Amino acid sequence: MIEISRYSPVQSRQWNQFVAESKNGTFLFDRRYMDYHCDRFEDMSFCFYKKHNLSAVLPANIVGDTLYSHAGLTYGGLICNHKMTATDVCECFDLLRDELRERGVKRVVYKPVPHIYHRYPAEEDLYALNECKGTTLRLQERDVTSVVPLSSPISFSMLRRRGVKKAQQLSLVTKESDDLKAFWDILSLNLEAKYNAKPIHTFEEIDRLKNAFPENIRLFAVFTDKGQMLGGTLLYCSERVIKTQYISANEEGKACGALDLLFHHIINKTQWNQTYLDLGTSALNHTSELNISLLFQKEGFGGRCVCYDCYEWIL
Repeated sequence: MIEISRYSPVQSRQWNQFVAESKNGTFLFDRRYMDYHCDRFEDMSFCFYKKHNLSAVLPANIVGDTLYSHAGLTYGGLICNHKMTATDVCECFDLLRDELRERGVKRVVYKPVPHIYHRYPAEEDLYALNECKGTTLRLQERDVTSVVPLSSPISFSMLRRRGVKKAQQLSLVTKESDDLKAFWDILSLNLEAKYNAKPIHTFEEIDRLKNAFPENIRLFAVFTDKGQMLGGTLLYCSERVIKTQYISANEEGKACGALDLLFHHIINKTQWNQTYLDLGTSALNHTSELNISLLFQKEGFGGRCVCYDCYEWIL
């Protein structure tokens, strides 16, 4: 019934069309997005055909004897069309197990697409992983992301409301902006000063991606009445979820409540077609330890917990 084959770049157009029409894919799985860092990852993605029709894809890369789904993306996992059933997906994982064993792969690090991103229920992969014969599954990592339902957000905390009021009294302005370089300078300085780190994307990479996906990658920022940017957030907009990929403010912006005003504008003053705002995860360096101050800020905006899980599948 189902056949498996390794993805080839000549299939990129078919892959992209499939992801766009799938029940749990987002633009992150478009090859134009995935392949921006192809020099850093050895691709080993797979395609699954049911009666010779493309019915599922697995974005993945290989390192030694470990397959990652996908190490360069926030989440990954099997992307399916609406016709794929639990039985079909179990067959996919049986085929994948055998294929990977033949290639010498011994383990898979599997990051399923969180359910809030699904266009239609799509957790057949979690069942199939657990039931695949001759393999062992364990939860390797569980991260906490803070999510706001945009149709019925709860009120900001008192501290966040004070910040909004302060920013309004200073006549700060929130709007969508194309000045990605100004925001990237603020972000880079903050990360360097606080963590001795750099953004995951270089400016050239994120600029190229934003130009490739202008409807999906959008910058909202806060300005003084003289037009100086104080901070902002780069949003990744999929069909059901708006995700804050980056959030940052300079020292002046932090002092005058710029981010409080920013999220008040995004949550309460902006019309969205999406269902959720994902404020991002709050764990420290891929551990179970939470960045309490960061989580406190996000929960102050009304965010509540959805888990990002990562599984280790031993073949």
